Amino acid sequence: MQKILRMNKAIYIATSEANSGKSIVALGLMRMLLGKTAKVGYFRPIIDGHKGGKKDNHINTIISHFELDINPNEAFAFTRAEFISKRNQGKEGEIYDTIIEKYKEIEEKNDFVLVEGTDFSGEGAAIELDANILIAKNLGIPAIIVSSGIGKTLDEFINGLHIAYDSFAEKEVKVLAVIANKVQEKNIEIVREGVEKNLPKDVSVNVIPLIPSLQNPTIKEIAKAIDAKVIFGKEYLNNQTTTFKVGAMQLRNYLTHLEQDCLIITPGDRADIILGALQANISSNYPSISGIVLTGGILPEEPIVKLIDGLQHIVPILSVKEGTFDVANKIGAVRSHMYAENKEKIITSLNTFDKYCDADKLTEKFETFKNNGITPRMFQYNLLKRAKTSRKHIVLPEGNDDRIIAAAVRLIQMDIVDITILGDKNKIEETLLRLGLKMDFDKVSIINPLDSSYYNDFVNTFYELRKAKGVTKEIAEDLMSDVSYFGTMMVYKGLADGMVSGAAHTTQHTIKPALQFVKTKPGVSVVSSVFFMCLDDRVSVFGDCAINPNPTAEQLAEIAISSAESSINFGIEPKIAMLSYSSGASGKGEDVDIVRKATEIVKEKRPDLKVEGPIQYDAAVDPSVGKSKMPNSEVAGQANVLIFPDLNTGNNTYKAVQRETGALAIGPMLQGLNKPVNDLSRGCTIDDIFNTVILTAIQAQGL
Repeated sequence: MQKILRMNKAIYIATSEANSGKSIVALGLMRMLLGKTAKVGYFRPIIDGHKGGKKDNHINTIISHFELDINPNEAFAFTRAEFISKRNQGKEGEIYDTIIEKYKEIEEKNDFVLVEGTDFSGEGAAIELDANILIAKNLGIPAIIVSSGIGKTLDEFINGLHIAYDSFAEKEVKVLAVIANKVQEKNIEIVREGVEKNLPKDVSVNVIPLIPSLQNPTIKEIAKAIDAKVIFGKEYLNNQTTTFKVGAMQLRNYLTHLEQDCLIITPGDRADIILGALQANISSNYPSISGIVLTGGILPEEPIVKLIDGLQHIVPILSVKEGTFDVANKIGAVRSHMYAENKEKIITSLNTFDKYCDADKLTEKFETFKNNGITPRMFQYNLLKRAKTSRKHIVLPEGNDDRIIAAAVRLIQMDIVDITILGDKNKIEETLLRLGLKMDFDKVSIINPLDSSYYNDFVNTFYELRKAKGVTKEIAEDLMSDVSYFGTMMVYKGLADGMVSGAAHTTQHTIKPALQFVKTKPGVSVVSSVFFMCLDDRVSVFGDCAINPNPTAEQLAEIAISSAESSINFGIEPKIAMLSYSSGASGKGEDVDIVRKATEIVKEKRPDLKVEGPIQYDAAVDPSVGKSKMPNSEVAGQANVLIFPDLNTGNNTYKAVQRETGALAIGPMLQGLNKPVNDLSRGCTIDDIFNTVILTAIQAQGL
């Protein structure tokens, strides 16, 4: 059963200084909490500003990334200016009354609330720390303290954390954990021991190293800081900048100073630097750049603009009125922040939190109670957590599909599975450049089937397996050049644990090779499929919605049993509804009889399973209808495994539910094969591919 949080209904993330990096902690805790409890709220007592209807950046990032059902205008109490004004007027009582009122409104709607403190911009550190302590005290919630190690000696850092802890303790605010952030990796254990030394043993101590990529500002942040106009490359504004280089010398000398992801700063009339930098960006002999800033309010001449406009792969090019020296100084002062559109930084932050913070110890700090249900957030969180417990290798045959490449990049960034992509490496590199994505080629295997050292062995293996069916060597050679056959053979030979395909191929093309030589599990005669339908308040299993057009009663029973086993494997206690247009014994007709017989077979073969049928959809899922139509049923009104009588009904129903309710449909996941091979819809999204790979990895763990 899932544990969800009670009693301590909130946690306050506080820091003792600016730029502590508490966004990592807020993101990591939010994902962790959403995996433990049904509804998590987010609240910031004080934000930096709220001008022109724009949402606070922290609020926007958390709400949009985790798709929280929270009105941004209700997620804070005061802007900084309002807070200071009221405090200067001696209205502290009004301040805390308003903060408590706003917080309570969110608390009442949620099982748990993540409260994020202020950012220390424009206030004295001691004053702002005191404000955070008093807010936490007035809300009556415990705190987590985050502190940055940048610019401090080891003793200064450790002593500073102890002082911050003492400040909270003196005001009787319980500190559950302290997080030492932005620490040199070599000092992690030294810092941990030093911080733990003078703190109570019940305070959890976590240490996060300095992650350079999280410190690097994006072109979007730089453009905002220098008030620049974007001339080209708006779609690449999330490019990160490691350093900047002023272009003043001749091109032949300047090129030797380029570094990976550096930003070029040059006057707008230096066409040689501009074009040379753009050419270097696409050359394999030079590092990639992140962007170009043109200074002095000068734009390149029309022929140069025309030339740039015709380039396929362009980095952001910005224009500013100020001179090169002033612009360089401003860019040097830009600090990076988290924002909703920068998915790469968010993923890096989540991975960093998971790697360096002991989530289990943190959650032990909260009072818990049992929850019999499982929400979509819990389900997705548990999928990721489970996939990481035993790393698997998944092959993606469709390396020529943009969506496959984008999903692979995300999977590699999140370090969940090992990936092999079938395709031409040069073309994949071109796709990455066109999509503005970066792939760590040290963490992925790219294989071109015809050029692979495996090809001849695969041909011979397939020939031996299928020669009794009339397959010749020539046919085997032809088929093994097909990515679906090659990928499936990788799974068969144990070179991969599973395969995900179908974004650019039909279902038949994807699963035919698996049926030919991966074959079905012992005792299984039907390969079927399920979707995990993540609705607002629950996860349901729909089967079969992708494979079997008109199953017999025996096949329908087998689909139901397989689907129940799949639900158990993914943490859902099955209550099976065998769907029909009639409920109970009232209906007549061949279609109802098939469902009735299938239900009897399930009960006979698996008396341990809770199953009801025939039953209508509304009676299966709606408690009031279920109680009315079938009052004595253990399943009616609470079914979570829904078995459709045929493919026509199942496929249309899952798509209707998905489109009309906004439910996330994860799958289809194939059942019954000896090794996992899963089929995608040709209309699949990047998220669909990502989720199906995770499912496939978990399936492989059970083999």
